[in-house]
Amino acid sequence: MSKIALVTGASAGFGAAISQRLVADGYTVIGAARRLDRLQSLKSELGDAFFPLVMDVTDAASVDQGCAWIEQQFQGLDLLVNNAGLALGVAPAQEASMVDWERMIATNILGLTRLVHVVLPGMVKRNQGHIINIGSTAGDYPYPGGNVYGATKAFVRQLSLNLRADLFGTRVRVTNIEPGLCGGTEFSLVRLGDDQRAAAVYDGADPLTADDVADAVVWAATRPARVNINSIELMPVSQSFAGLKIHREP
Repeated sequence: MSKIALVTGASAGFGAAISQRLVADGYTVIGAARRLDRLQSLKSELGDAFFPLVMDVTDAASVDQGCAWIEQQFQGLDLLVNNAGLALGVAPAQEASMVDWERMIATNILGLTRLVHVVLPGMVKRNQGHIINIGSTAGDYPYPGGNVYGATKAFVRQLSLNLRADLFGTRVRVTNIEPGLCGGTEFSLVRLGDDQRAAAVYDGADPLTADDVADAVVWAATRPARVNINSIELMPVSQSFAGLKIHREP
């Protein structure tokens, strides 16, 4: 029997690419997102191995209902890919929108944590399973305007490590995937709200693609059961580390 995977944020970008790669690798994939039309389009492409599931990770009832349906239909998950997330705005903290901050926390932290809390006990009971969280290099390296977005991804990184500590003695695996600059998704459009500004982020940079991230996810998921990939950090060759800033008074 094929393994069962749940991918959140599956309607576009990383989530769609991850779903495609997992199906190609023999998984049965439940793709969860808010936009049913996008999920149905993916279903028409991927066929019977893909099951659309309308779910809003910021809504506890939606997560509980969706996971109850999965348990009833599939008797649990082999793989959870916590991909749903977003960044909003690039203003410095003193000028940022509290509404944007709350939405990022609700999705990137509470949504991800909610899925872990619902799914993990079943994995432990079956003594098998794998949680792959989609973090970001923004969780490791600060940059101006990153403020709460970067903090949410630092949370994802630390939660992933702490889950590993709690799961000591079980066969349940946890991985954090940390992409850097990645084009071809809705990420910058959602963040900046403008097509031209979003396109400029990647101009001439040859960024990562969603397929590159999906490749990392599937590679981690398909290692032998004895192997846990704690984290994968990937960047385009064009991206590197900035030096520390020094402000000099005139």
